[in-house]
Amino acid sequence: MPTRLGIYVLLLIGFVVTVAPFILSVMTAFKTPVQFASEPALSWPAPWTGENFSRLFSGDRTMIAPVVVTAQMVLVITVGQLLFSILAAYAFARLEFRFREGLFWVYLSTLMVPQVVTLIPLYSMFSVLGIRNTFWGLVLPYVFGSPYAIFLLREYFKSIPEDLISAAKLDGAGTWRILFSIVLPLSRPIIATLTIITVVSVWNDFLWPLMITSGKTWQTVTVATAGLQSQYNGNWTLVMAATTIAIAPLLILFAIFQKHIVSSIAITGFK
Repeated sequence: MPTRLGIYVLLLIGFVVTVAPFILSVMTAFKTPVQFASEPALSWPAPWTGENFSRLFSGDRTMIAPVVVTAQMVLVITVGQLLFSILAAYAFARLEFRFREGLFWVYLSTLMVPQVVTLIPLYSMFSVLGIRNTFWGLVLPYVFGSPYAIFLLREYFKSIPEDLISAAKLDGAGTWRILFSIVLPLSRPIIATLTIITVVSVWNDFLWPLMITSGKTWQTVTVATAGLQSQYNGNWTLVMAATTIAIAPLLILFAIFQKHIVSSIAITGFK
């Protein structure tokens, strides 16, 4: 009994440490600057005000454009990641061709290369191509799949019983029919997992959008929020309102797909 009580206490402490910053940011977002400056940080807004959100969605520093740009980027990259990663993973898992294993492990080894190593070469290439500060500059580095996604899907595709694939071949099914009629329907859990991981990582991406874009036209939510923090360093209520807007879609995503997120943790160990 004391051991179980200690575990619950540790879990409660972990919960408070994890959730408290988000609760504090939301509370601050609904305060006026005067309230924030004159009252303790942990005090509830009295009264609650939506002034900060009104300011964010009007005037020169509107957050509407960054939210739209980020949503478009998430949509294009997620569709591209799923499409190209599924095709590549199926080829590595089920198709026989020369140097298949060698090519896969060479490609997978790029996971060990830190992202910061490729940022400058990518920036130089995109500048030469004339697509810096464009939408395609934002999405092209990620839209054609990733080593992690291909590895995840390949291992799942390989776990599908070979007898099922052989039976489909005996019935006259070709490669595309097997992929779309057998493999993909059986792979819904891992595809949902990959979708959630991709959406969260792309929505939270900061370094590449910061480098490849300039000005307000193609700002993402993370870059726009960071710009507010530097411009309105003394107005933390406005900055916290922008932070709340940035995390709100992810909280909604979690509320809708929490079962898939829990299963993704079980499948991948993703934290």
